[in-house]
Amino acid sequence: MTSANDDLKALVRTIPDFPKPGIQFRDLTTLLLDAAGFRATIDRLVASVDGKVDLVAAIDARGFAIGGAMAREMSAGLLLVRKDGKLPGNTIAEDYVLEYGTDRLAMHVDAIASGNRVLLVDDLIATGGTALAAARLVERAGGQLIGARFIIDLPDLGGSAKLRDKGIEAMSLMEFPGG
Repeated sequence: MTSANDDLKALVRTIPDFPKPGIQFRDLTTLLLDAAGFRATIDRLVASVDGKVDLVAAIDARGFAIGGAMAREMSAGLLLVRKDGKLPGNTIAEDYVLEYGTDRLAMHVDAIASGNRVLLVDDLIATGGTALAAARLVERAGGQLIGARFIIDLPDLGGSAKLRDKGIEAMSLMEFPGG
């Protein structure tokens, strides 16, 4: 994170004790409501990516807003990585642990052509469980994961470090302490 994104960081509100006591929820809906802030967020995330992107893999649900806007700007397709049971047709799925529970992600089995260059996108990275599950799905489907982009990183929870430990280049526009 650089001070160049302090203008965007100022648009994110913190809601204490949500969804449970002790959690400092970083609410980026206030950033998304600000037209100039949302535009700058997408522009800066897109500018951080080198090379061609075939697909932007956006994680359910807030990742869809960011991923859709980025895919449009990058002339890339949009791959929706959904919570299990939300997609029709044949899917593949991955279980994962998140900061306060467990869940399962799925995507269409035929969503990625072999060798497609795929960028993973979500609003926030915390423990990394969701992003790692999505990365495994992309790789299982034959995609070449070229990196991951997030608006917010909670580095104290270790998710971005876990991605880097797996060889996945991860970048966020801003960081917040704690979890």
